Amino acid sequence: MTTVNELLSRSPGKLWTIAPTDSVFKALQAMANGQVGAVIVVEKGRLVGIFTERDNARKVELSGKAARTTPVSDVMTTDVVTVGPEAEIGSCMTLMASKRIHHLPVIDRSQIVGVVDFGDLVNRLIADLSAKSAAR
Repeated sequence: MTTVNELLSRSPGKLWTIAPTDSVFKALQAMANGQVGAVIVVEKGRLVGIFTERDNARKVELSGKAARTTPVSDVMTTDVVTVGPEAEIGSCMTLMASKRIHHLPVIDRSQIVGVVDFGDLVNRLIADLSAKSAAR
């Protein structure tokens, strides 16, 4: 089965990061610019959180907070679930479903090397199944 490392090498994208002191508005701008649903929150080169569209909806909008003045650190998810580059996409999908999350930062030797989202995994799984089916 395809690993996260193989998936990232086939479609390398820019890793969108933000500092915990940056505003939610800046995080939303980064997400819009990158056309992504989450940004990784990094401090001194270390992952300290993740900020997602869900965080914005539930912790900013529904709470009546102002995106321009609220720091990401106030609303980010700090208990971040991560995987290593050798994780297989099937196990990642299972993990994401059980944790009810859509984004998995990929960590290799303490370095953030990418992020995979549920859509990436589903698309790869479909491609793998199609290739197997065509080979029969």
